[in-house]
Amino acid sequence: MGAPEDIGLMEKSLSELVIKYEQYFLGLEKREPVKLLGDIEQLARRYQNIKIVNSMLNFKYNSLVAKLSSYKQHWNRINRLIEDGKYSRDKFKAEMHHRSAPATNNSPAIPEPREPKASPEVEAVYQQYLQARKACALPVENVNRETIAAALEKQKPAIINKYNCANVEFKVVIEDGTPKIKARPKS
Repeated sequence: MGAPEDIGLMEKSLSELVIKYEQYFLGLEKREPVKLLGDIEQLARRYQNIKIVNSMLNFKYNSLVAKLSSYKQHWNRINRLIEDGKYSRDKFKAEMHHRSAPATNNSPAIPEPREPKASPEVEAVYQQYLQARKACALPVENVNRETIAAALEKQKPAIINKYNCANVEFKVVIEDGTPKIKARPKS
């Protein structure tokens, strides 16, 4: 096959690959379409070092390679989110599955996840941080108590050692339109 046929095949295969990946991310396909991706990458590499004289074909080839690269970055990011358990469609399906599974007498009931009890200091900083984000018109959905508590517990020993103090006081301040948690050493 010549360049025009290969580029046409590459265009057709790329649109098919996009559909396959969407089906994979929706859960309709069980496996990632890596074979088709490999075939398209092989087609893209075939003309990488060859000069395509026809400017229309050259433009089409370069735009298809750029489109493939862009899609690959997108798919890798979604795969990473799925592996981390942060992909919204997976979260939605898991919540729906959890709600639809009725607790019977034979199977033990799954306890609802509870927020762990945080210290009053962490709770106060968390509430102040949420209020500051709302005041700055920033989203608060992605802020959770565990993250704040972990960050404070991580910083506390470092600050105590650095400033040779007995305790650390945390305070929420707004700088340049973004809320920040500041630490102050206490004797």
